[in-house]
Amino acid sequence: MDVKPFLTDRRKERIRSVVLKRQFDLCVILENIHDPHNIAAVIRSCDAVGIREIFALVTDERIDLEKYELDNNYVSSGSRKWVQIHIYQSVKDLMQHVRQQYTKVLGTHLSADAVSLYDINFNAEPTALVFGNEHAGLSDELLAELDGNFIIPQYGMVQSLNISVACAISVFEALRQKEKIQAYDQQEWEQHHEALYEQYVLKSKPRLTEEPLDKEEA
Repeated sequence: MDVKPFLTDRRKERIRSVVLKRQFDLCVILENIHDPHNIAAVIRSCDAVGIREIFALVTDERIDLEKYELDNNYVSSGSRKWVQIHIYQSVKDLMQHVRQQYTKVLGTHLSADAVSLYDINFNAEPTALVFGNEHAGLSDELLAELDGNFIIPQYGMVQSLNISVACAISVFEALRQKEKIQAYDQQEWEQHHEALYEQYVLKSKPRLTEEPLDKEEA
């Protein structure tokens, strides 16, 4: 069913505004993330900074793929349907897709050549940020495909962060840099925006009235 005729003008404008602020040069890659709460929290952070897609590499047979498909509304706050998730079960297939758009792929891995998150220039080229399993981190196979590694500076007794927290810190640093060059305000409506707009319209709940809302419905 074409829901567009049933959407209010306010709802259509809301979708259009969000689409215009989507960043087509930034994405997140997750490898073998088990906890559905972590997955949902990552999705929510990505939606908040305008990331339109996440790539999930799932090679651990113990992981139920439905964890990436189901909307944990308590954590994701309804953001699941606004962020597309591409699921792959091989590193080769994953990287073939990622490399079509993202020229730099950086992983969260402590290595001799790792740089600080705050030394990454997120405005230089399309970038994918890779986050590994909660316990094992990134696999050797995926590490071999990366262009570099980064760390989040920490000064506590425990030098580690929950994966969803690490992702949130990283993507909001990208947001900070993008806001400095007004990347969220300079985009013109183009064909890829139109395609994304149509996708979001199909996912939107029809609204027939313009009653005020305390919170924009997801």
